[in-house]
Amino acid sequence: MTTTTSPQGRTELLRPDRTPVRVLVVDDEASLTELLSMALRYEGWEVRSAGNGTAAVRTARSFRPDVVILDVMLPDMDGLAVLGRLRRELSDVPVLFLTARDSVEDRIAGLTAGGDDYVTKPFSLEEVVARLRGLIRRSGTAAARGESQLVVGDLMLDEDSHEVSRGGRNIHLTATEFELLRFLMRNPRRVLSKAQILDRVWNYDFGGQANVVELYISYLRKKIDAGRAPMIHTRRGAGYLIKPGE
Repeated sequence: MTTTTSPQGRTELLRPDRTPVRVLVVDDEASLTELLSMALRYEGWEVRSAGNGTAAVRTARSFRPDVVILDVMLPDMDGLAVLGRLRRELSDVPVLFLTARDSVEDRIAGLTAGGDDYVTKPFSLEEVVARLRGLIRRSGTAAARGESQLVVGDLMLDEDSHEVSRGGRNIHLTATEFELLRFLMRNPRRVLSKAQILDRVWNYDFGGQANVVELYISYLRKKIDAGRAPMIHTRRGAGYLIKPGE
């Protein structure tokens, strides 16, 4: 796994293929699941959720998470039973238990069953994120990336040298194209509106100048995506995003 420093000053964790860390959140409290998912997406991670054990196992099978947050008390089966099924699907995936139970016996039961860490409710989001980072690092599923380099799929941008390459082939960009690409790559898989891009790249508020964004997006596509699987995508009515070519 690799790391980089985000615009918010966080050290981001990435999978070996340079895609976002995948987290599965399993809890039957919808409000709690939504809160956790929001905090984890802020870390730049890809998040899926499940409200019961059956859905958790089914989602894990298709999503292949790098780490799982698992509530001990679920409506259809005990969290320990879910853990057993998850281990058959993903033998090495780290699991962080969430529970309202705070007894030593419950902690021991969870850890003995194969859980990797244990957080009791109520908890702070900062604590959960910190524990997840520790689990991910120890599992070796992610690593830190050099602070000057941004990598999305086979596309690499060095913020210090201003070098850009895709698949090992160097790409020459103008200063504005470089800034636009850097902003996209700092927010992989996130849709950025034209107003956000104008404010960040051109440093002025949105005021009828959306055509300049469209123009420079087209320039980038010709240099980045020409003859390759497209990485820069348009979400009609919403904005643009970059993600690894498929």
